[in-house]
Amino acid sequence: MNREALSVFDIFKIGVGPSSSHTLGPWRAAERFLTKINSPNEVVSVHIDLFGSLAKTGKGHGTDIAVMLGLSGEDPVTFDVTQLNNKIQQIKTDKVLLLNGTQPIAFVYETDIRFLKNETLPQHPNALRFTATLNDQTTISGTYFSIGGGFVEEEGESQTGKTSVNLRFDVHDADELLQNCMRAGLNVAQLVMENEKAWRTKAETEAGVLRIWEVMKECIYQGVHAPEGTLPGGLNVARRAQKMNKQLLKNIAYQNFDEWTTAIQNTSPTFTNVMNWISCFALAVNEQNASFGRVVTAPTNGAAGVIPAVLFYYHLFCGGKSDRQIIDFLLTASEIGSLFKKGSTISAAMGGCQAEIGVSSAMAAGALAEGLGGTPAQAMQAAEIAMEHHLGMTCDPIGGLVQIPCIERNSMGAIKAITAAQLALQSDEDRMKVSLDAVIKTMWETALDMSAKYKETADGGLATNIPLNLPEC
Repeated sequence: MNREALSVFDIFKIGVGPSSSHTLGPWRAAERFLTKINSPNEVVSVHIDLFGSLAKTGKGHGTDIAVMLGLSGEDPVTFDVTQLNNKIQQIKTDKVLLLNGTQPIAFVYETDIRFLKNETLPQHPNALRFTATLNDQTTISGTYFSIGGGFVEEEGESQTGKTSVNLRFDVHDADELLQNCMRAGLNVAQLVMENEKAWRTKAETEAGVLRIWEVMKECIYQGVHAPEGTLPGGLNVARRAQKMNKQLLKNIAYQNFDEWTTAIQNTSPTFTNVMNWISCFALAVNEQNASFGRVVTAPTNGAAGVIPAVLFYYHLFCGGKSDRQIIDFLLTASEIGSLFKKGSTISAAMGGCQAEIGVSSAMAAGALAEGLGGTPAQAMQAAEIAMEHHLGMTCDPIGGLVQIPCIERNSMGAIKAITAAQLALQSDEDRMKVSLDAVIKTMWETALDMSAKYKETADGGLATNIPLNLPEC
């Protein structure tokens, strides 16, 4: 089991879509490679090799775009996403890349990024290598692995060399989490907050988590007000969130975000309407994600819509109004996500879609259960139920794009999370037959058994059975 210490901000990261492992991770890898170059003015060229899943679905996931922006010194948290297409087109047209924003170097997109679809490095299916050639013809290189959720490791990197922290509560599996909660008399969110103090003050953590919430809200709002049309990439997938928003609100007028949320709450609170709103929220986020918008990894970009949709449902329909309730929801969700990362994987290239939608659904379910008054044991039960019904889900993106079936799966994952939370709250926690740890272990074993063609390669499943005659992507 992975014994690393994970913060809420390791699980929830602000970035750019469409993929945490194929976009955000390679972007961060490019930034890390820049730190190896002491004298950028001596660099004459940079060459990038993409391996395995990054090669097979890299264009559809924007890996090529990510590495160019990373090498250009842009930050995925602050980069103006409205300028993305212009920035990339300028690099391709001028055949020049401004290394770290300062040093112009020759860069030919067609030859300086290679998609090595038939080569996979043994350490991880998401691998990329940067090679910089200096003016004296010597080279500097770095090989990196994007291991899911925006996490990046460099080849040869020692785990013992990483910065360590002393947490008040040592938690590596769900059983340890429950034992610590029971002994300390804390719920999951309170325990996480105590551990976060090892990195920063409580006030800093609260401010950072509320910033995550603001980005989630902005993403939903922008998604339901994006112009009608199709998503980029060649699949011609129509945006649906805006149309759903209009239909559900009918003729209610509003001018800003607060008035919009009031309008939602003034619509009929029927079961069907609430279900439609949950789907609308999830679709909005993932349509933004597919359009290279700003999203939060939760715990990945491909599953970025599940937790915002469930959290917004909690906020609008279940009384989760206060900052404290929002912070606690996200703290609990992050802890459940960290359990999956430690005991299994949050990389679709390693575990299929169970590692993305399944994990995000489990995170949302546990957080919602606790937010609605459940015990830590009920929160773990909710997470277990949600993942139990995602086991074995494959990752088979059509055209290598994070669109079909990914966008709809976020809506399904959100609905499953809510159902799981309600089941857990109505159940006797002492009579649980399946533990969260058992499900995490089963998920990892399933991932190991799963054929590689169902792990974000677009070599199987829907990706090969839908004849759309797409250009290569």
